[in-house]
Amino acid sequence: MGYGSFQGGVHPFPGKDITKEKAVLECMPKGELVYPLAQHMGTPAKAVVAPGDEVLAGQVLGEASGAVSANVISSVSGRVRTIERRMLATGVISQAVIVENDREYRPVPGMGKTRNPEEMTKEEIRAAVKKAGIVGLGGAGFPTHIKLTPKDDNSVGYIIVNGVECEPYLTGDYRLMLEEPERILAGIRVLLRLFGKAKGIVAVEEDKPEAVKRMREAIGENGSGKTSIEVCVLKAKYPQGAERNLIFAVTGRKIHSKKLPAAAGCIVCNAATVHAVGMAVCESIPLMSRIITVTGDAIANPQNFRVKIGTNYTELIEAAGGFACGPEKVIAGGPMMGMALTVSDVPVTKTSSALLAFQRDAVAEAKPGSCIRCGRCVKACPCRLVPQKMWEACKHYNLDLFQKLNGMECYECGSCTFVCPARLSLTQSFKQARMMVSDEKKKAQAKTGGE
Repeated sequence: MGYGSFQGGVHPFPGKDITKEKAVLECMPKGELVYPLAQHMGTPAKAVVAPGDEVLAGQVLGEASGAVSANVISSVSGRVRTIERRMLATGVISQAVIVENDREYRPVPGMGKTRNPEEMTKEEIRAAVKKAGIVGLGGAGFPTHIKLTPKDDNSVGYIIVNGVECEPYLTGDYRLMLEEPERILAGIRVLLRLFGKAKGIVAVEEDKPEAVKRMREAIGENGSGKTSIEVCVLKAKYPQGAERNLIFAVTGRKIHSKKLPAAAGCIVCNAATVHAVGMAVCESIPLMSRIITVTGDAIANPQNFRVKIGTNYTELIEAAGGFACGPEKVIAGGPMMGMALTVSDVPVTKTSSALLAFQRDAVAEAKPGSCIRCGRCVKACPCRLVPQKMWEACKHYNLDLFQKLNGMECYECGSCTFVCPARLSLTQSFKQARMMVSDEKKKAQAKTGGE
């Protein structure tokens, strides 16, 4: 049974209980802010400021560069100290704009100006989303303006708002649905303005009844009437929030890794992403902050914070009262798909979701054994793969066999690793193999292009 499974109305993993009742607090940055130019999927943004430049909150620091890219926005006013390489929580090294915060938070002209999306053209809406630097805030970081520009607007039948948040411990999206449902609803209406034939569906798991209630109240559902927007209550299980799983659960339609959701007539956006779209289009506020859950048994005062992008993770730990004890494990993101940190001196980016600290490192304590071919990994895999055979391929660096076993369909949810009685590092091996396959394909494409 995985972390996110749900039986008899009782959630078997209590991680969410720590912060689900904690209202979001504002966490104001103290020191310098670091804005990596590669905090989204695709090509890094191109810096449009230089050391010594004065900047305002909401100002573009890096412009989208290439076919798939996104703007990087300053969340504070101050002065650009330097542009240098910095490490992200993922371990990626990126060029970053370093801004000295003057703590005045002076905005760019026009920020906060209200707009009516009904009076805007589709091109103006998409331009506003692009200018705001919005990307998928569920973790993928795909530029939202590209997602909202399919080949045919009329082919989109569903706008699915992902409010599932099935990762243990994370409660940021849950609090957003409780505290700011109207802004999420405003974002949904913006998306429906783009896709006139679509129906808006807010997907929420059944173990979040208060979120279901708040979203229905905002929408105005009374349980009998039908509107163009509705809440779909899903079974609480891990990884229900994965894009392919979500599309199937809501619509019954299937896609694989080589197809985009648009191929199934769907646009899928995380609840926080839709919230950001609403703020960008309706309130002229770009993506400058996001909610981060700081929790775990090694954190003194677990909390949900609204954090300005560029803030140092160390400041988040301090805002949560520091460590209650020396943690053995610190993770950026959720426990299933997050990345273990060796240092906390890394910046919050658009795709940051949580900072977890634990007294014990259960993974390090578990000594790997030998595969007994019990089949638990096969039963747990939401992609219906055979992790045991994929593991054998990875052990022998047989990437051809890994691909024949549909290893590239794996979305690294961690379910197989969690249920494995031999404590094998299955997901980690698949992640590495997928990266190697992708690198080889890029090299082959580059070679073909060069010829």
